[in-house]
Amino acid sequence: MTKRVREILSWYAGSNPGVLSNLSRMLNHGSLKGTGKMVILPVDQGFEHGPARSFAKNPAGYDPRYHFQLAIDAGCNAYAAPLGFLEAGAAEFAGEIPLILKLNNSDSLTGGGDPCPAVTGSVDEALRLGCAAIGYTIYPASNERNVMFEDLRELTEEAKAKGLAVVVWSYPRGSGISKDGETAIDVVAYAAQIACQLGAHVVKVKPPTAHLEQAAAKKVYEAQQIPIKTLPERVRHVVQSSFAGRRIVIFSGGEAKGDEAVFDEIRGLAEGGAFGSIIGRNSFQRPKEDALKFLATVMKIYKDAK
Repeated sequence: MTKRVREILSWYAGSNPGVLSNLSRMLNHGSLKGTGKMVILPVDQGFEHGPARSFAKNPAGYDPRYHFQLAIDAGCNAYAAPLGFLEAGAAEFAGEIPLILKLNNSDSLTGGGDPCPAVTGSVDEALRLGCAAIGYTIYPASNERNVMFEDLRELTEEAKAKGLAVVVWSYPRGSGISKDGETAIDVVAYAAQIACQLGAHVVKVKPPTAHLEQAAAKKVYEAQQIPIKTLPERVRHVVQSSFAGRRIVIFSGGEAKGDEAVFDEIRGLAEGGAFGSIIGRNSFQRPKEDALKFLATVMKIYKDAK
């Protein structure tokens, strides 16, 4: 147990030993073990976007077992996926990497509107599969957000009682916000705060832009001169908004893009104090050897960050 991991666990002093042990499992696994940083492989895109959009670029990805092995070989802290993908490999790879069962998902067949994912797994299934945590997505700004908040509250209560950590994807989206607003700094910071208030141990948000969406918030940002010009400044503010940095905040990899664009963004995230990244398509859509080199570079950036 490193001093840094022990410090992070102290932020969750109200949690039971099972939760703390599972947080420790993730923080002490893989290439970044003991550093307090995390790189997680998430593969929920088959459900969310469809198989061809997700796996045709690298057909090996159609096989659920491929992603377990990729996460293990890359030295990721954890692997996250919906029920079906985890069931297809959890026994074969038991004990080799911490798992996160994504408990809600949505498809892309409905034509948009206000999102409200269905609950597609349970806490007991996460325990059966040997998971360290559950995962759940909320969409602040959706008209259906209260349904998600209430479902998450129930799942969080049960998960914590049974010793599992809680990872929340907090993605503002829906009729209450513009497209630019989905990644606006005031909105992303608000989304992180909401996830923390709902009891998340680990919060996942998108890298924020300098756009300010809410008129009331814009007045405060300008009056208080909150620094948001650069990505490190914006990340620092999101981390600050997550209980003054006393919650683990990681950032999504987003849509597939070139290596240097990703690495530049990761450097900005690391400089701003991000605890890590959760990178799906930019990892598994590459041939495996390329993916391993890519993830090794991402992890080195975080490891070298002050």
